[in-house]
Amino acid sequence: MSVAFVPDWLRGKAEVNQETIQRLLEENDQLIHCIVEYQNKGRANECVQYQHVLHRNLIYLATIADASPTSTSKAME
Repeated sequence: MSVAFVPDWLRGKAEVNQETIQRLLEENDQLIHCIVEYQNKGRANECVQYQHVLHRNLIYLATIADASPTSTSKAME
């Protein structure tokens, strides 16, 4: 299961750190490889579940990035 999946009662209580972000990025890499492999085998319908997890992870990472004003200011420098 994706590390981005968090039950409602735990939402907002998890500590976001570099390790969590790195694990998500590594998971996304694996998901992309699985999606490409299924598509290359002509089994696009079977990769939908992986696409959903990837989408959830990307939304989660985007939310973290949007909530972090320091990352924007550092990138601009």
